[in-house]
Amino acid sequence: MFELFKLQNRDDIEVKGPNRWDWALLPLILALLGVFAFAAMQMSRPFSVGQALQISLDPSYLPYYLLRTILRMFTALGFSLLFSLIFAAIAVKYAAAEKVMIPALDILQSVPILGFQAIAIAPFIALFPGNLLGVECAAIFAIFTSQAWNMAFSLYQSMRNVPAELQEAAHIFRLSSWQRFWRLELPFAMPGLLWNMMMSMSGGWFFLVAAEAISVAGQDIKLPGIGSYIAVAIEAKNGVAIAWAIGAMLTGILLYDQLFFRPLLAWADKFRFEESQGETAQQSWLLDWMRSSSWVRTWTERFWSYLGRALSWFSVRYDGTSERAQRKVINPFWLRLLDAGIVASALFAAYRLMLFIHSDVGWGEVLHVAGLGLITLVRVMLLIALASLVWVPIAVWIGLRPQYSQKVQAVAQFLAAFPVNLMFPLVVLVMVTLNLTPNIWLSPLMVFGTQWYILFNVVAGAATIPHELRLAADNLGLKGWLKWKRVYLPAIFPSYITGAITASGGSWNASIVAEYVTWGKTTLIADGLGSYIKQMTEAGDFHRIALGIGVMCVFVMLLNRFFWRKLYLLAEDHVR
Repeated sequence: MFELFKLQNRDDIEVKGPNRWDWALLPLILALLGVFAFAAMQMSRPFSVGQALQISLDPSYLPYYLLRTILRMFTALGFSLLFSLIFAAIAVKYAAAEKVMIPALDILQSVPILGFQAIAIAPFIALFPGNLLGVECAAIFAIFTSQAWNMAFSLYQSMRNVPAELQEAAHIFRLSSWQRFWRLELPFAMPGLLWNMMMSMSGGWFFLVAAEAISVAGQDIKLPGIGSYIAVAIEAKNGVAIAWAIGAMLTGILLYDQLFFRPLLAWADKFRFEESQGETAQQSWLLDWMRSSSWVRTWTERFWSYLGRALSWFSVRYDGTSERAQRKVINPFWLRLLDAGIVASALFAAYRLMLFIHSDVGWGEVLHVAGLGLITLVRVMLLIALASLVWVPIAVWIGLRPQYSQKVQAVAQFLAAFPVNLMFPLVVLVMVTLNLTPNIWLSPLMVFGTQWYILFNVVAGAATIPHELRLAADNLGLKGWLKWKRVYLPAIFPSYITGAITASGGSWNASIVAEYVTWGKTTLIADGLGSYIKQMTEAGDFHRIALGIGVMCVFVMLLNRFFWRKLYLLAEDHVR
């Protein structure tokens, strides 16, 4: 647990000759480098706004579109991971920063992807004039906004809930704050972080159509990718093309599951809190190959050695205090000054909001949108409650049996990644045929892609339950509800809250897609804040788009502050 980086004191690590595993891995590595280099070159070709980018529904183009999409998603995932590391480290170490950063994360999580996209498109295109890279950066940024908030909050939550005995051990070993982060907090958070990275990748798929089909300056730009392919197929009402897109998605998810996430999860097993992993440890054929490879082992040791030495340059020596290196103590004067700044900013924002409402939209419209927000709020809370009743028991069962979690891992990723847009043909057909009410029967679409946040987080939480604790519960004869009440629910409660918060925020975003369903010329609309934002976006009414997004942010912030935050603090008390 206390070693994320293998620090080597030797400058010369012997490079051994290749073995059979090296020759097996070499073609795979070269092929991956080649295809991603080709896709990267295609992302930076000449382009001007107004130039048509044709998207063909010929299935032979799907491998190329899949490659472009996966490259965007992994680029966004890399930036999301970097953001999460910086965000969580600062928020955990500095109480003053936490007071600003956590509410800011609530706001960012509540802003729909359409809102981020509208802000980012023009600056990115201006940054790379005459080049497709500007539009690609806008698409990557949109995918980033669907990934980063979940990962950042997961890492923050895990670092805040490091067990007290590990904190005491870090104090005994006299670790500085820098060493504590790399050798204790990040390793402890690694299993949960990886599960949330998988969920974030799936979240990127969910909003892929909005990310790759961009509107700017009155022009529709569809970047080559699976999202644009789906958008064109929906416009053409081509069910066969949608079936091909589903097959391509499944192929991509299986590939990066086997080549990326499965090896990472198997590697992260060594960071589990308990040591007795036994036969339940994650397995990866690729990781086994890499561990058997002479070249990979040698260069891996060199990488960790150089990285460990580089990080040690920034290490702060242990200060010798008896406290457990918790949060940084700041002069109360500066804390009061920060509070005053927050209050002043809030008052200024309220003043500007009043002017905006009075001059541009009117109070009647505000009351109407607030009423729509209440309708969406009821939908979100009911759906999260129903999803929790279904998936928490299943997730605990999976998390306690890692040998089964490997089998359902790719399936869960595919279901989480399945864009709700692909269900529009079936939804429209069923609802029109049976004359169903959109206000009720469109609601499940909101939670279809976000309920998996609960599943993935609870699986990660259940997987960290110490084997000794489970044996002790069995020895004491705990069964049924008593075992859930005393062992399972307290153990997975922090992870569940993390998943529920992100699922709630994701459901608000998904309402834009779920409350306004279009298939060809047929449109089904449910009353709610999401359908309001979607309709105003199509109408190009910027003031009402801003009003809808602002009301959504307010609802999410109040919900997080007065409901989820209370539960989160309760989860922290259980851990401590």
